[in-house]
Amino acid sequence: MSGAISDLSARAILDSRGNPTVEVDCYVDGRMQGRAAVPSGASTGSYEAIELRDGGVQWAGKGVSSAVANVNGEIRDALMGMDVSDQEGSMRF
Repeated sequence: MSGAISDLSARAILDSRGNPTVEVDCYVDGRMQGRAAVPSGASTGSYEAIELRDGGVQWAGKGVSSAVANVNGEIRDALMGMDVSDQEGSMRF
């Protein structure tokens, strides 16, 4: 598959345990090509990504609005126009 990332759209959803998590739609050449949700595991190892939670009182500190904002801002801007077959390029980000 080839094509250029034309948009990313992130939002907060609830995972199967009722905790907020991030879901992202990826658009390639103007058409939605994929959707991914990233719930946290029950146990996390030292090599896994670090969660970005909001803290505070909303959702008992487990909110993900700052993570959603990162995807809809800086991450989206960095990946716009990238060839989806360029896995190495996406890892450099």
